[in-house]
Amino acid sequence: MAGAVGTAAAIVSGLAGLSSSRAVRWANQVYVDFFRGSSAIIQLYWAYYALPIIDRDLTFSPLQVGVVVLGLNMGGYGSEIVRGAVQSVSRGQYEASTALSIGGYQRMRYIIFPQAVLSMLPPYGNLLIEMLKGTALVSLITLADLTRVGLDLRQAGDLSSASAFTALLVIYFFLAISITFIVRRAERFARRSMGLEA
Repeated sequence: MAGAVGTAAAIVSGLAGLSSSRAVRWANQVYVDFFRGSSAIIQLYWAYYALPIIDRDLTFSPLQVGVVVLGLNMGGYGSEIVRGAVQSVSRGQYEASTALSIGGYQRMRYIIFPQAVLSMLPPYGNLLIEMLKGTALVSLITLADLTRVGLDLRQAGDLSSASAFTALLVIYFFLAISITFIVRRAERFARRSMGLEA
C-alpha cells in the first residue's frame, strides 16, 4: 500500500516540479525537501505520537500512519526520478508534438511519459527495495510488520535469536529479489510496447 501511495506521490510531485507555475514548483520543493531532509523515524513518531497531542481528531492507526508516511517519504525521493526521466526525453519529441498541434496533457500522456518510464524503472526498482527495508521502522509505532513478528517470536522463546534474525534476513532478501524480477519484467514489457525489443 505504501508503494502505491509513494508511486502516486512521486508522479504528481515529479510533474509538479516541471510546472510552469512558480508557486507549484515552490510548494513541490518544500514537500520534497521536507521528506528527503528529515528522518523517516522522526516522521513516523511525529505523525503517530505528536499529531494526536496537537489535535485529537488527528489520531490515526499505526497502519494508516505507516502507509502514508512511508508512501510520502518514498514519493519525495521518487519525485526526482520522475522529473529526471521526463527531462531526459529528447527535445525533438516535444517539438514534433507541438508541430502536430498535440496539447500539453496529451503530449505528456501519450508521447513523453511512456518514454520516460523506460528511464524511470531501474532507479525506481531500487527505491522500492529501499522502502521495503524501511518498513521495519513501522515496528517502532507498534505495527506488527515482519521485524516485529520475528522479535515477538524470539521474545516468546519460539525461536532463538539466530533463527529469528536469519529468517528475517532470508525473507527480506527474497522480497527484494522479487521486486527486482518484477521491475525487470516491467522494463522488458515497456520496451516491447514501444517496439524497442523483439
